[in-house]
Amino acid sequence: MSHIEMHRSHRVGWLRAAVLGANDGIVSTASLIIGVAAASTTHNSIILAGVAGLVAGAMSMAAGEYVSVSSQADTESADLAIEKKSLEEDIEFEKKELAEIYEARGVEPLLARQVAEQLMEHDALGAHARDEIGISETGNARPIQAALSSAGTFTIGAALPLVVAWAVPLHLLIILVALFSLILLALLGALAARAGGASMMIGAIRVAFWGSLAMAITAGVGSVFGVVA
Repeated sequence: MSHIEMHRSHRVGWLRAAVLGANDGIVSTASLIIGVAAASTTHNSIILAGVAGLVAGAMSMAAGEYVSVSSQADTESADLAIEKKSLEEDIEFEKKELAEIYEARGVEPLLARQVAEQLMEHDALGAHARDEIGISETGNARPIQAALSSAGTFTIGAALPLVVAWAVPLHLLIILVALFSLILLALLGALAARAGGASMMIGAIRVAFWGSLAMAITAGVGSVFGVVA
């Protein structure tokens, strides 16, 4: 009977962007809605603020992820260019360098040299990218993917408390939006933890705690400014 291991590291890139987008969408929009509602404004003003927050937040998430991951991609490209030039100028030094990396990991010197030579015959740049620089195929920066994933999941996350705010009466809006958002955050945290192979309970509690803190603080600010106004 064959033994198959299920690894999850290949999910890290898109999972991080997706979870971050959905989490921010729920927390920021729910907090905004609750803050505006706590300031004793009209139902229409609350919905308008929520829609504005959704659009602005989605664009901000997309731009932020694109710039961040693009910077990572630029750094990786620059490192690969340096390594490619070094391979062209002194291949023997690069073989020795790669062999020393394997020796440091516990491989015997002779075997380490053989492994380095064989890997470099197959793909010299790829071998050094993985083992010297730390760039792997599963971890390659993908700016467009990260931007679209963040913007899309932010929009979905933000739309959920917004729909609740639109559907419920004004006097129940704060409590129902907060309750519904906390349930969604707990589910999101649990699902993200399960996808990453971590504890679902810890993931749910962690996300719900910070979400509730954000909503409570925003509600307090809204109440203060509502009284002042």
